[in-house]
Amino acid sequence: MKLGRLNHVGVATPSIEASIALYRDTLGAEVIREPFDLPAQGVKVCFVDTPNSQIELIEPLGENSPIHGFLAKNPAGGQHHLCYEVPDIHEAKAWFETKGAKVLGEPRIGAHGTLIFFVHPKDMGGVLTEIMETPRDGH
Repeated sequence: MKLGRLNHVGVATPSIEASIALYRDTLGAEVIREPFDLPAQGVKVCFVDTPNSQIELIEPLGENSPIHGFLAKNPAGGQHHLCYEVPDIHEAKAWFETKGAKVLGEPRIGAHGTLIFFVHPKDMGGVLTEIMETPRDGH
């Protein structure tokens, strides 16, 4: 497996709108994508472009959102995960499994429209890690 670029940093937030204002008004972000619902993941998502990566703002969508637990422990929000690109998602999943890492579920379509999976933080130095197949459009 070959690890690709850092695609994004996932930031959980109780309010995407408030977070957009922070990134725009305080941090000077110029390119903020339109928020959209991702029902399969239980989240509302908004990407903030940076010169070399993106910030993925994630807000709970519905009562069963996996983000509720994170926000219960971190009411103001915070860094939720790191996401790295790989050329082949199935090869990457097999590689992590041969290393004994706990892969959380099967590959599924993520916010960029490509296959993703997560690796448990206990096997990744305490960081929830998303692995995604490199998007065709480069985003």
